[in-house]
Amino acid sequence: MRFDRVVARLVSVSRSEARSLVESGAATLDGRRASPSARVAARSHITVSAQRDDGALVASDVPFEVVHEDESFVVIDKPAGVVVHPGAGHVSDTLVNGLVGRYPELRDFGKEKSWGLVHRLDRDTSGLLAVARSVTAHASLQGQLRRRTMVRTYLALAGGREFDNATGTIEAPIARDPARPTRMAVVQDGRPSRTHYAKVAAWPGNTLLRVTLDTGRTHQIRVHLSAISAALIGDHTYGGDTAGHPQLKRVWLHASRLSFGHPDGGSDVSVASALPIELRAVLDALGTPSVGELPSDL
Repeated sequence: MRFDRVVARLVSVSRSEARSLVESGAATLDGRRASPSARVAARSHITVSAQRDDGALVASDVPFEVVHEDESFVVIDKPAGVVVHPGAGHVSDTLVNGLVGRYPELRDFGKEKSWGLVHRLDRDTSGLLAVARSVTAHASLQGQLRRRTMVRTYLALAGGREFDNATGTIEAPIARDPARPTRMAVVQDGRPSRTHYAKVAAWPGNTLLRVTLDTGRTHQIRVHLSAISAALIGDHTYGGDTAGHPQLKRVWLHASRLSFGHPDGGSDVSVASALPIELRAVLDALGTPSVGELPSDL
């Protein structure tokens, strides 16, 4: 029998979850990593490290960079491709698994407080995330998020339409797409959502935007820009493409700056993240902008 099928039966998870356990190394065969399709022989020894019923997580070696750290919180720089928290098909390979390995106190926060996470990023979005290390810090940072005093700034490369105005706001409700439940969409009775953008530079068919959020809905930037015929480059889910950028294997969206008040009343915090090399390569390939110019801090 296939290794992933055996794991699925042993720990009562779906095949996709079992495959994730195998591929991440959380399930081993005779003490070694193996492919999901490996055949399991009689008397083989299988070890599975999975999420426990109490909400604690298995610590895993998941890549991320710490850009700020103190006793109250950390700000991390998440690479694209890393899922933020556990869910279907992702039990031990998420950012949270990596966080609890490095900061064991986050185990105590459990699902209710999202293991210290203050906000989220999509799997294919890179950049900055704030993570609280205490209950009081978590409450403070989430309060700032609700009051919109925490400023989350993104860089986004939009395709399609030209942006005539230097700045703009997209205000449209977002909910699950009735036709495709795995996506979000602008839906009349959805949750209120507001996105602000400023044009940084433009080329024929491409516009670099600096984006800030008043709300934090799932896929908000991607959905709102797609709704105005400006889907992000590389965002195949919402109508974007990689025409002219075949080397790009992800969505061109990066959480570049994060600013907020220190939860313990200290100096305000402002951190920045440089563009990942694969996003910078797209801008380099576009050449000199026809409108505006690239900031020196990219």
